[in-house]
Amino acid sequence: MSYLPQDVCDGLEAARVARLRSRSRMRVRAGEHEFVILRHWSTGFALAAEDAASLPGRVDLYDGARHLCQALILASTEEGGERVFEFKYATPVADTAPPADFARDADAPVALLPPA
Repeated sequence: MSYLPQDVCDGLEAARVARLRSRSRMRVRAGEHEFVILRHWSTGFALAAEDAASLPGRVDLYDGARHLCQALILASTEEGGERVFEFKYATPVADTAPPADFARDADAPVALLPPA
């Protein structure tokens, strides 16, 4: 029971989605394509319905530049202009360096400056 005209309601909904897109740092990457995550929770996430028409099953989730996890996703529902995806599994990405094949010196510099 809304007292506003339909075009005003549509404009408000478009503004809400635009605000979510501009504020969200969360992204999902599938191959070469990257999409903005509108909402994210522990068992899934939501994308704009027009963006997520053909999203494949295996994706990578990012928070800004930080790689969070690799996930296998299932499209579950579409509601309110959003397509909701659920995780079948999500494997967190470790933030550790690969193992070294040499002993690191305790007082070694972190980086070297180039010659002047």
